[in-house]
Amino acid sequence: MSIAKELRGIETALNNYREQLDIIPDELFAETPEEGHWSFAEVYSHVMQITLRSCIAIERCAHSNCPPTKKGLSLQGHFTLLFGCFPPVKIKMLDIMNVEKISKEDARNLIIKCRKRIEDIAPIIAKAPPDVRYGHPRLGMLNARQWLRFTRIHLLRHLKQLERIKRKVMV
Repeated sequence: MSIAKELRGIETALNNYREQLDIIPDELFAETPEEGHWSFAEVYSHVMQITLRSCIAIERCAHSNCPPTKKGLSLQGHFTLLFGCFPPVKIKMLDIMNVEKISKEDARNLIIKCRKRIEDIAPIIAKAPPDVRYGHPRLGMLNARQWLRFTRIHLLRHLKQLERIKRKVMV
């Protein structure tokens, strides 16, 4: 896995999220397409929260600030990182995630914050010990490089979700 490639992929995805904000009409941003589905606002909230949390995990791994473990990736973690995508199944959101409807301005600010955090941690990823891992609720124990790859995969997954929402609400 190339760190530079993953960073470029994250940058491209964040650019895409920013561009989408100009396309999505203000009056539809917080509209829920149907019961049990997220609005654009909730997707942005979730994705940017997870990106920031992933940055914290990368930093913890890079600074060896994690409890020692011999555990590794779960089966889903192996699949996700190997193929560069999540398994093609709907996943029920974890109860610990606090997804809220945010404004477009909040979304813009979160994208800027995520970009800055990625820039700040990028130089330390290559030096991060591969055997220092921090836990992901579904993917198992990930090291800094794996967290970086997860971040790109997660950003891309939800760009597809934005497209599905657009098809439902922007008719």
